Amino acid sequence: MSHPSDWVLAMRSENPSGADNQQETASSSLELDARWVVGFVDGEGCFSVSIHRNSNARSTGGWQLHPVFHVYQHGAHRAVLEALVDFFGCGTVRSKGEASEVWTYAVDSLRQLEARVVPFFERHPLVVKQADFDRFATIVGAMRRREHLTQEGFERAVRLAYEMNAYGKQRKRTMQEILAGSSETARWARTQATPVLFS
Repeated sequence: MSHPSDWVLAMRSENPSGADNQQETASSSLELDARWVVGFVDGEGCFSVSIHRNSNARSTGGWQLHPVFHVYQHGAHRAVLEALVDFFGCGTVRSKGEASEVWTYAVDSLRQLEARVVPFFERHPLVVKQADFDRFATIVGAMRRREHLTQEGFERAVRLAYEMNAYGKQRKRTMQEILAGSSETARWARTQATPVLFS
């Protein structure tokens, strides 16, 4: 079996980055077929929504959602990740760390996820990772509509995120810990809004 960097596949008109990127670019000598990309992502990709502490995110109890589309590959086959930049017309390729030989193609811009990544996989369904993608796409859409800034929208997005990637087995915090902070913030806001009556 040949290595990914040896595969040169005909690019189809389904290329989400548009006609301007259908020609080879200086960054990659590979041209990827849409069906091949789907299979490659099913095997080497990941749709994830991390949840981080952010003291400025007051409406969500100090938590911030961060959706990312990743594809991983050994550094020896970095060329195929660079070809994904051309294929999707967005994203970056970087090492996972100084001591790691693994590289990742990543898209974490909400605008680019909604405009390039989500529509492509809606047109070209995955097999292994379809359920994760469906939840991921729902969260991205909700965030673009700013629904996650309400308590209800945030909690709905968190519950979806914890249903992804083997039901959050690798997460450091429990879903209850995240949602408790959001609920406490909402309760505090309601008490502050309650009018005080003087006799």
